[in-house]
Amino acid sequence: MTADLVRRFETFELPPGDMHHREHVELTWRYLREMDVVAALERLRVGLRRYAEHFERGERYHETVTCAYTFLIHERMAREAAEERWEAFAAANRDLVEDGRRLLERYYRPETLDSDLARRVFLLPDRGLGLPLPEAPPAVGDAPA
Repeated sequence: MTADLVRRFETFELPPGDMHHREHVELTWRYLREMDVVAALERLRVGLRRYAEHFERGERYHETVTCAYTFLIHERMAREAAEERWEAFAAANRDLVEDGRRLLERYYRPETLDSDLARRVFLLPDRGLGLPLPEAPPAVGDAPA
């Protein structure tokens, strides 16, 4: 992809068959190069929903994946003094670019990522990265055991 990815995406000139994980990461990287993380995330969220709905694929939008990846890309850009070229960033961050699901499964259980709730709203990571997961608090009205 070239720098015109943003224009092609926002004008629906980029066919869905050409919008793979790598293009999602590049699009996010390009937004983050131009604006702060909150503005980039909002533009991405709105844009991806519009794009999916335009091509009658609205059910494919995933809020948790979109938000988690935006923050992961932002963190990598900050740690690495933001590579000036997309190709350099992609080469230095193969795990972000090549296999999105596997990277997110370091932070999320597969059943969480597959849930309807994760598609609709951003869920915080639920995998302990080597630490045991905390027990859920009792439901309101439940007496402690």
